[in-house]
Amino acid sequence: MTQEPASPRVTVRRGAHHAEYDRRAMLHILRAGHVAHVGVGTADGPLVLPMAYGITDDTMYLHGALANAMLREGAGTEVCATVTLLDGLVFAKTPFNHSMNYRCVVVRGKARAVTDENGKLEALRIITDHVAQNWSDQRPPNASELRATQVIALPLAEMSAKTGEGMPKNDGIDADTPHWSGIVPLESRWGAPVTAADSGAPVPEEIAALRGRTVSPPD
Repeated sequence: MTQEPASPRVTVRRGAHHAEYDRRAMLHILRAGHVAHVGVGTADGPLVLPMAYGITDDTMYLHGALANAMLREGAGTEVCATVTLLDGLVFAKTPFNHSMNYRCVVVRGKARAVTDENGKLEALRIITDHVAQNWSDQRPPNASELRATQVIALPLAEMSAKTGEGMPKNDGIDADTPHWSGIVPLESRWGAPVTAADSGAPVPEEIAALRGRTVSPPD
């Protein structure tokens, strides 16, 4: 842990030795992830949904259809977004001590609606380019599509990370028991692009470069 938490509500208390508050480390995890689980308090109760996202150094952008009630209610209110990268399963000699190797960032803050056309376009570019920078190879959204899309911006001011890595710790009564323990690493890679029948161009370089790349590799 190299920095202090931004606020009490993002301070890691349970398993505090796994906490990470270094901003560069947290941004690294956010850039490696692809899905944020976004929680909002709605009129029908709390709701958490997985969403694609994009980030700058200080903002997370989320988007959805204009009819998306969660985003609509999230604008101007407190929102929580969590990005988790699973790196492996940790098996101890007793299920009580099983765990996972992981990297996780929790972001909390007041979201704002992005309503101007240029702001929406820039936010959508950031989201699109989050995995592969191919926005410039595509037709940009037209005015009708922009009107049908809502975007919210969540400041990256209050956030914290928690990570777990390494082998299981078998001590005490389990130290000398004859049971297997260890880890099962999780590794996923992007496959070869599959071109649609009506594609009007070859695979862009940025898309082709994804092939074989490990998804969200650990440091």
